[in-house]
Amino acid sequence: MLKMLTQTQGNKLLELARKSIAYSFSGKPVDYEQEKQNFKEASGVFVTLTENNELRGCIGFPYPCKPLAQAIIEAARAAAFEDPRFRPLEEKELDKIKIEISILTQPQEIRAKGRDILKEINIGKDGLIVQFSGFSGLLLPQVALEHKWNALQFIEATCQKAGLPSHAWLHPQAHIFKFQAQIFSEEGSGKKRLRKTD
Repeated sequence: MLKMLTQTQGNKLLELARKSIAYSFSGKPVDYEQEKQNFKEASGVFVTLTENNELRGCIGFPYPCKPLAQAIIEAARAAAFEDPRFRPLEEKELDKIKIEISILTQPQEIRAKGRDILKEINIGKDGLIVQFSGFSGLLLPQVALEHKWNALQFIEATCQKAGLPSHAWLHPQAHIFKFQAQIFSEEGSGKKRLRKTD
């Protein structure tokens, strides 16, 4: 079960994400010894960048494969410079972007089959991962809210994110996972969409 972070801790991670991007322009390594000690538990995390309310980059780690502080640094830099959907961030844009971090619970596979899967999806709390035939796609919980999707629209969009047909989730060999996230944002920071898991 993911330990809930305080608003102060979330703000520290937002500062770390911004600092890691800013330091990339100067080539200086980020000094994050304090954060390394305070956020050493491994966690899945995504960093989302927006500019003028438009997506500017979003990269992360779905599973807890790295200590949280390190994961924030790597995801922030990747969102800024390595998201293949966007050109790399320029230094002049640094003051225009807003950063949002999503700290994920461990994804849990939905065991229901067929259309019963839809009953297991809680819009506003659950994010989704669809895996099938070597393809994988992930959408964060807040995406469904932003688009006002229902469960069917959400899972179909996750399939499309994976590069799959929208109905691929119905295939018997498809694997559907859900997860929750605690979200901190530079704009309206402290939004929490986390459901405790067993």
